[in-house]
Amino acid sequence: MTTDDEVTGGTPAAHDDTDGASPSGDVRAGAPLTGQPRAVVAIAAATVAVLLAVSPWYGYHRDELYFRMLGERPRLGYFDTPPLTPMIARVSTAIFGDTVVALRIVPALCAGALVVLVALAARELGGGRAAQILAAAGTATSVLPLLAGHSLLTLTPDLVLWSAVTLCLLRVLLRGDGRYWLWTGALCGFAAYNRDLIVVLLGCVGLGVLVAGPREVLRDRRLWAGALLALAIASPNLLYQATHDWPQFQMADALKIDEGADNRASFVPLQLVLLGPAQAVVCVAGWLRLWRNRRVRSLAIAYPVACALVLYSGGRPDYTGGFLLYLFAAGCVAAAGWRWRGALVAALAVDAVVAVVVALPVIPAASLAGTPVAAINEVARESVGMRDVAAQTARVVNGLPAGERAGAVLLAANYGEAGALRRWAGEFGLPAVYSGHNELWWWGPPPEGTRVVVSVGYPPADLATVFAHCVPAGRLSGMPGEEQGVPITVCRDPVRPWHELWPRARHYS
Repeated sequence: MTTDDEVTGGTPAAHDDTDGASPSGDVRAGAPLTGQPRAVVAIAAATVAVLLAVSPWYGYHRDELYFRMLGERPRLGYFDTPPLTPMIARVSTAIFGDTVVALRIVPALCAGALVVLVALAARELGGGRAAQILAAAGTATSVLPLLAGHSLLTLTPDLVLWSAVTLCLLRVLLRGDGRYWLWTGALCGFAAYNRDLIVVLLGCVGLGVLVAGPREVLRDRRLWAGALLALAIASPNLLYQATHDWPQFQMADALKIDEGADNRASFVPLQLVLLGPAQAVVCVAGWLRLWRNRRVRSLAIAYPVACALVLYSGGRPDYTGGFLLYLFAAGCVAAAGWRWRGALVAALAVDAVVAVVVALPVIPAASLAGTPVAAINEVARESVGMRDVAAQTARVVNGLPAGERAGAVLLAANYGEAGALRRWAGEFGLPAVYSGHNELWWWGPPPEGTRVVVSVGYPPADLATVFAHCVPAGRLSGMPGEEQGVPITVCRDPVRPWHELWPRARHYS
């Protein structure tokens, strides 16, 4: 046992515990860490294999189609997202081919890396073999990691990068190893190219250190070297933000208006199911474990502070996913020593079955609509029928007179529709796609002189105010997501030049 003021972490290498660390979990500074069990690597490899096996099931998620589209025009930043995820899409399609499977190779590998990182966090917090295997298995069968591992989302690299940063912070806090401030800085600078939310993790943990200590880690000069390194790595992205009127703040305001109320209403329930109900119990134990140790109490403080920030800003409930993972890792160290550990393992097994059904495409696509999975899992319902968006639009385009078809363009109301129309343009012979949604508005309007537009998603009443003639051409059908029932409209003769109409098309959400 140690006092709260001693640097703690790890378990003696000679002690291959089967019931976790001691109740306090603290050992003296410098104690070697338990070796990582081979089972952790096996679980990670199995996770990658399963995700790759199911990757062709269903189809592209709307965000994947958007990132694929953005990746065709590499930038230092985009209005609604930093460049990392679009660049992953660009590199994946260039190396592995322009398929949905190609886009999902990196997410599957990220999920495997995440399993290892959470197990390493448990190891750093004093967990032996049982705790590490529990952490790996519980992560591999949690809803959020499976969702992020199945589809290419901004969440995908976020969870890996945040968990890597957390592991570095544990090294600093528990062992006083200031070298990891440099690794923290490098990882945070890189993470800024995916989402600027990494500052939430740093800010909340930093506040926790100021409140609960150990404050001596803040006097390490390598902390400031790490901060400078983060700024240097992130500076191109920050320069883009500064020279474009900080679009991330504009997007945050738009999302707060568009989704803030719904996000707040679902926040607490989702905290219990983002990983799984059994995992949530372990997270509570993890929070208590962190709170009892002054060296890592800052991480316990960080989670409720982050929850308050997300609730205030109306952010998505999954923004706290990185916090939940380190709470789960800490909880596994405690849970490995519980007398009723067998009941926990059984509960985690039940959660695993539910997580697979909810997070992975195991329900036939034709049967997904109307199921609880479609209601719960936005990723699933928005991954079915996106090709049909292009196919059904193509029927309208092909029905135009030949003279009009040659000069027509497509106008998509949102980036998912635009991404689908762009992806299958060659297969269906579709014309150029334009959209006023998010980054796509900045790509500009149709060429001046364009007379015929096939609109997908825009309300016909709004179109009637900017075109001389508009004719309904049908509605999208056969898909469980938000594209179900959206109108397809053929419009002719814009009433004003396109450069004057285009500002009216802009919308952020």
